[in-house]
Amino acid sequence: MASTSSSRPGNSAAGRIALAASTISSDNESLMTDIRKSLNIFKSVAIDLEKGGQADKVKKLDEMVLELLGSFQDLAHFSVTLKSMGNNYQPSDQPTDFRKILKDEVDKLKASSQSAPESDPLYRQFKEAIWNVHHAGELMPGEEQEDLVMTSTQVNVLNVTCPLTGKPVVDLVNPVRCVECKHIYDRDPVMHYIKTKKPQPRCPVAGCPKILQAGKVTCDPLLRVDLEELRSAETAAVRNNVIEDFTALDDD
Repeated sequence: MASTSSSRPGNSAAGRIALAASTISSDNESLMTDIRKSLNIFKSVAIDLEKGGQADKVKKLDEMVLELLGSFQDLAHFSVTLKSMGNNYQPSDQPTDFRKILKDEVDKLKASSQSAPESDPLYRQFKEAIWNVHHAGELMPGEEQEDLVMTSTQVNVLNVTCPLTGKPVVDLVNPVRCVECKHIYDRDPVMHYIKTKKPQPRCPVAGCPKILQAGKVTCDPLLRVDLEELRSAETAAVRNNVIEDFTALDDD
Protein backbone atom coordinates (compact mmCIF):
# COMPACT_ATOMS: atom_id res chain seq x y z
CA MET A 1 0.00 0.00 0.00
CA ALA A 2 1.60 3.25 -1.11
CA SER A 3 0.43 6.80 -0.68
CA THR A 4 1.51 10.25 -1.74
CA SER A 5 0.50 13.51 -0.14
CA SER A 6 1.95 16.02 -2.64
CA SER A 7 -1.49 17.28 -3.59
CA ARG A 8 -2.89 17.48 -0.08
CA PRO A 9 -2.40 20.07 2.63
CA GLY A 10 0.26 18.77 5.02
CA ASN A 11 -1.71 19.23 8.21
CA SER A 12 -4.83 17.67 6.70
CA ALA A 13 -2.93 14.60 5.47
CA ALA A 14 -1.14 14.16 8.79
CA GLY A 15 -4.40 14.61 10.64
CA ARG A 16 -6.16 11.94 8.59
CA ILE A 17 -3.29 9.50 9.06
CA ALA A 18 -3.26 10.12 12.81
CA LEU A 19 -7.03 9.66 13.04
CA ALA A 20 -6.94 6.43 11.01
CA ALA A 21 -4.08 5.06 13.12
CA SER A 22 -5.92 5.96 16.32
CA THR A 23 -9.13 4.26 15.16
CA ILE A 24 -7.41 1.05 14.08
CA SER A 25 -5.31 1.00 17.24
CA SER A 26 -8.44 1.40 19.38
CA ASP A 27 -10.10 -1.58 17.68
CA ASN A 28 -6.89 -3.52 18.13
CA GLU A 29 -6.78 -2.74 21.84
CA SER A 30 -10.37 -3.92 22.30
CA LEU A 31 -9.32 -7.28 20.89
CA MET A 32 -6.35 -7.37 23.25
CA THR A 33 -8.63 -6.72 26.20
CA ASP A 34 -10.83 -9.62 25.09
CA ILE A 35 -7.78 -11.89 24.90
CA ARG A 36 -6.77 -10.81 28.41
CA LYS A 37 -10.24 -11.72 29.69
CA SER A 38 -10.08 -15.06 27.87
CA LEU A 39 -6.77 -15.89 29.55
CA ASN A 40 -8.35 -15.38 32.97
CA ILE A 41 -11.23 -17.68 31.98
CA PHE A 42 -8.77 -20.30 30.72
CA LYS A 43 -6.95 -20.12 34.04
CA SER A 44 -10.16 -20.75 36.00
CA VAL A 45 -11.14 -23.66 33.75
CA ALA A 46 -7.64 -25.17 34.00
CA ILE A 47 -7.80 -25.05 37.80
CA ASP A 48 -11.10 -26.96 37.75
CA LEU A 49 -9.71 -29.51 35.30
CA GLU A 50 -6.59 -29.98 37.41
CA LYS A 51 -8.72 -30.58 40.47
CA GLY A 52 -10.63 -33.20 38.47
CA GLY A 53 -7.45 -34.97 37.40
CA GLN A 54 -7.93 -34.22 33.71
CA ALA A 55 -4.28 -33.61 32.89
CA ASP A 56 -4.73 -34.12 29.12
CA LYS A 57 -7.27 -31.30 28.91
CA VAL A 58 -5.07 -29.07 31.07
CA LYS A 59 -2.22 -29.65 28.59
CA LYS A 60 -4.45 -28.63 25.68
CA LEU A 61 -5.44 -25.46 27.51
CA ASP A 62 -1.77 -24.78 28.15
CA GLU A 63 -1.08 -24.93 24.41
CA MET A 64 -4.04 -22.65 23.70
CA VAL A 65 -2.82 -20.12 26.26
CA LEU A 66 0.61 -19.98 24.61
CA GLU A 67 -1.02 -19.46 21.22
CA LEU A 68 -3.20 -16.68 22.59
CA LEU A 69 -0.23 -15.01 24.25
CA GLY A 70 1.66 -15.08 20.94
CA SER A 71 -1.27 -13.33 19.27
CA PHE A 72 -1.52 -10.93 22.20
CA GLN A 73 2.12 -9.91 21.84
CA ASP A 74 1.77 -9.46 18.07
CA LEU A 75 -1.24 -7.20 18.60
CA ALA A 76 0.61 -5.20 21.25
CA HIS A 77 3.57 -4.60 18.91
CA PHE A 78 1.24 -3.65 16.07
CA SER A 79 -0.75 -1.24 18.24
CA VAL A 80 2.30 0.56 19.64
CA THR A 81 3.87 0.86 16.19
CA LEU A 82 0.66 2.12 14.63
CA LYS A 83 0.26 4.81 17.28
CA SER A 84 3.85 5.93 16.82
CA MET A 85 3.43 6.13 13.04
CA GLY A 86 0.21 8.11 13.37
CA ASN A 87 1.78 10.59 15.77
CA ASN A 88 5.03 11.06 13.86
CA TYR A 89 3.90 10.93 10.22
CA GLN A 90 5.11 13.85 8.13
CA PRO A 91 3.76 14.29 4.57
CA SER A 92 6.27 14.51 1.73
CA ASP A 93 6.35 14.71 -2.05
CA GLN A 94 7.50 11.09 -2.25
CA PRO A 95 5.16 8.08 -2.12
CA THR A 96 4.94 6.52 1.33
CA ASP A 97 4.84 2.72 1.56
CA PHE A 98 2.93 2.44 4.83
CA ARG A 99 2.74 -1.35 4.66
CA LYS A 100 6.54 -1.70 4.50
CA ILE A 101 7.14 0.94 7.17
CA LEU A 102 4.67 -0.73 9.51
CA LYS A 103 6.18 -4.19 8.98
CA ASP A 104 9.75 -2.94 9.45
CA GLU A 105 8.88 -1.06 12.64
CA VAL A 106 6.96 -4.01 14.10
CA ASP A 107 9.91 -6.30 13.34
CA LYS A 108 12.27 -3.88 15.09
CA LEU A 109 10.02 -3.75 18.13
CA LYS A 110 9.80 -7.54 18.29
CA ALA A 111 13.57 -7.85 18.03
CA SER A 112 14.15 -5.32 20.81
CA SER A 113 11.62 -6.89 23.17
CA GLN A 114 12.89 -10.48 22.71
CA SER A 115 9.89 -11.76 24.66
CA ALA A 116 8.59 -15.29 24.03
CA PRO A 117 5.08 -16.34 25.14
CA GLU A 118 6.66 -18.83 27.57
CA SER A 119 8.36 -15.99 29.45
CA ASP A 120 5.25 -13.80 29.64
CA PRO A 121 4.16 -13.09 33.24
CA LEU A 122 0.60 -14.05 32.31
CA TYR A 123 1.78 -17.52 31.33
CA ARG A 124 3.69 -17.80 34.59
CA GLN A 125 0.53 -16.92 36.49
CA PHE A 126 -1.40 -19.55 34.53
CA LYS A 127 1.17 -22.25 35.32
CA GLU A 128 1.42 -21.29 38.96
CA ALA A 129 -2.36 -21.33 39.44
CA ILE A 130 -2.43 -24.93 38.18
CA TRP A 131 0.59 -25.91 40.28
CA ASN A 132 -1.01 -24.53 43.43
CA VAL A 133 -3.99 -26.88 43.11
CA HIS A 134 -1.88 -29.73 44.54
CA HIS A 135 1.33 -27.97 45.62
CA ALA A 136 0.32 -24.71 47.31
CA GLY A 137 3.26 -23.15 49.11
CA GLU A 138 5.82 -25.24 47.22
CA LEU A 139 8.27 -23.98 44.61
CA MET A 140 7.48 -24.92 41.04
CA PRO A 141 10.01 -27.15 39.22
CA GLY A 142 13.07 -25.16 38.19
CA GLU A 143 12.65 -22.51 40.86
CA GLU A 144 15.24 -21.61 43.45
CA GLN A 145 14.41 -20.39 46.92
CA GLU A 146 15.85 -16.95 46.25
CA ASP A 147 13.81 -16.47 43.07
CA LEU A 148 10.98 -13.97 43.08
CA VAL A 149 7.93 -16.17 43.50
CA MET A 150 4.96 -14.70 41.71
CA THR A 151 1.44 -15.44 42.75
CA SER A 152 -1.63 -15.78 40.60
CA THR A 153 -2.84 -12.44 41.97
CA GLN A 154 0.22 -10.41 40.94
CA VAL A 155 -0.02 -7.95 38.08
CA ASN A 156 2.31 -6.80 35.33
CA VAL A 157 3.58 -3.56 36.88
CA LEU A 158 7.34 -3.24 37.35
CA ASN A 159 7.45 -0.04 39.41
CA VAL A 160 4.78 1.11 41.84
CA THR A 161 5.91 4.75 41.93
CA CYS A 162 6.94 7.15 39.18
CA PRO A 163 10.76 7.46 39.37
CA LEU A 164 10.56 11.17 38.52
CA THR A 165 7.77 12.38 40.81
CA GLY A 166 7.53 9.67 43.46
CA LYS A 167 3.77 9.45 42.96
CA PRO A 168 2.14 6.00 43.15
CA VAL A 169 1.51 4.83 39.59
CA VAL A 170 -2.09 3.96 40.50
CA ASP A 171 -2.68 7.67 41.23
CA LEU A 172 -1.27 9.01 37.95
CA VAL A 173 -3.80 10.86 35.79
CA ASN A 174 -1.73 10.40 32.61
CA PRO A 175 0.41 7.28 33.05
CA VAL A 176 2.72 6.12 30.27
CA ARG A 177 4.97 3.08 29.93
CA CYS A 178 8.20 2.52 28.05
CA VAL A 179 7.76 -0.01 25.27
CA GLU A 180 11.21 -1.49 25.83
CA CYS A 181 11.83 -1.59 29.60
CA LYS A 182 8.14 -1.52 30.69
CA HIS A 183 8.70 1.08 33.43
CA ILE A 184 5.83 3.47 34.15
CA TYR A 185 6.03 7.25 34.46
CA ASP A 186 3.90 10.37 34.78
CA ARG A 187 3.56 11.59 31.17
CA ASP A 188 4.43 15.30 31.40
CA PRO A 189 7.48 14.88 33.69
CA VAL A 190 8.95 12.06 31.60
CA MET A 191 8.44 13.95 28.33
CA HIS A 192 10.22 16.95 29.87
CA TYR A 193 12.95 14.59 31.07
CA ILE A 194 13.42 13.16 27.56
CA LYS A 195 13.68 16.65 26.03
CA THR A 196 16.18 17.96 28.59
CA LYS A 197 18.37 14.85 28.78
CA LYS A 198 19.06 14.53 25.05
CA PRO A 199 20.79 12.87 23.30
CA GLN A 200 20.85 9.96 25.77
CA PRO A 201 17.83 10.16 28.13
CA ARG A 202 18.36 6.94 30.05
CA CYS A 203 15.41 5.47 31.94
CA PRO A 204 15.38 7.14 35.39
CA VAL A 205 14.69 3.84 37.18
CA ALA A 206 17.90 2.89 39.00
CA GLY A 207 19.88 0.27 37.12
CA CYS A 208 17.78 0.39 33.94
CA PRO A 209 20.02 0.82 30.85
CA LYS A 210 17.28 1.60 28.31
CA ILE A 211 17.32 4.91 26.43
CA LEU A 212 13.91 6.59 26.33
CA GLN A 213 12.35 7.82 23.08
CA ALA A 214 9.23 9.97 23.07
CA GLY A 215 7.55 7.76 20.47
CA LYS A 216 8.13 4.65 22.58
CA VAL A 217 6.84 5.99 25.89
CA THR A 218 3.07 5.72 25.58
CA CYS A 219 -0.13 4.73 27.31
CA ASP A 220 0.05 1.25 25.81
CA PRO A 221 -3.05 -0.89 25.20
CA LEU A 222 -3.17 -2.55 28.62
CA LEU A 223 -1.48 -0.05 30.92
CA ARG A 224 -4.72 1.14 32.50
CA VAL A 225 -5.90 -2.48 32.82
CA ASP A 226 -2.66 -3.37 34.63
CA LEU A 227 -3.00 -0.38 36.94
CA GLU A 228 -6.60 -1.27 37.76
CA GLU A 229 -5.51 -4.81 38.62
CA LEU A 230 -2.78 -3.36 40.85
CA ARG A 231 -5.37 -1.21 42.65
CA SER A 232 -7.53 -4.28 43.18
CA ALA A 233 -4.56 -6.30 44.45
CA GLU A 234 -3.58 -3.54 46.89
CA THR A 235 -7.16 -3.28 48.16
CA ALA A 236 -7.31 -7.05 48.65
CA ALA A 237 -3.97 -7.01 50.50
CA VAL A 238 -5.21 -4.29 52.88
CA ARG A 239 -8.41 -6.25 53.48
CA ASN A 240 -6.45 -9.43 54.25
CA ASN A 241 -4.18 -7.57 56.66
CA VAL A 242 -7.18 -6.21 58.52
CA ILE A 243 -8.66 -9.71 58.79
CA GLU A 244 -5.34 -11.09 60.05
CA ASP A 245 -5.14 -8.32 62.67
CA PHE A 246 -8.61 -9.13 63.96
CA THR A 247 -7.77 -12.86 63.99
CA ALA A 248 -4.66 -12.15 66.03
CA LEU A 249 -6.73 -10.13 68.51
CA ASP A 250 -9.20 -13.00 68.86
CA ASP A 251 -6.37 -15.45 69.50
CA ASP A 252 -5.04 -13.22 72.28
